[in-house]
Amino acid sequence: MFGAVLRAALVASCASPGLSPALAQSAAGPVTYRLDPDHTFVTFEVLHFGTSTLRGRIGPVTGEVTLDRAARTGDVRLRIPMATLSTGLRTLDARLREPDLLATVEYPEAYFVATRFQFDAAGAVKEVRGEFTLRGVGQSLSLVARSFACRHDAGRDRQVCGGDFTGELKRHEFGASFGEPFVGDDVHLVVQVEAIAP
Repeated sequence: MFGAVLRAALVASCASPGLSPALAQSAAGPVTYRLDPDHTFVTFEVLHFGTSTLRGRIGPVTGEVTLDRAARTGDVRLRIPMATLSTGLRTLDARLREPDLLATVEYPEAYFVATRFQFDAAGAVKEVRGEFTLRGVGQSLSLVARSFACRHDAGRDRQVCGGDFTGELKRHEFGASFGEPFVGDDVHLVVQVEAIAP
């Protein structure tokens, strides 16, 4: 379910004093980062029969983020392959993919597109707001940075940024209300992301 997004934060931490020259230079203007699919996934959590929490993972997620830290603007576009959903139980995965829930045959991908960013006083991106599309239905979604950092990857001589972003959605708003109230309507998202500069 997605999101997030959200590599927005990317160069964000590059605003801090004491950065290496390579990181400081990359933060000087618009930079487009490509998501690393090996380290970018969406995890979802939903209450199951009022007792335990059902968890699953979707990914790898692909996409890119363009961030201009100086102008405090950005753009993020994520593609989430819904058929890759995994809860660790194959029978449950198959049930979640059916038409009355995620309908992954008819809608194989979910999307998150955002152009609204909130920065802190140091220039780091703290929140990304955009539209999340699931089952062909678009709804507003806010992803908040729980952690974020950038580093210089000496092996590739590239800047790599990563972090965790969290968000909340209600599945009935996307037409996936089967099982309520036994399975919760509120879905908690954790978007694990890493992105690489050119």
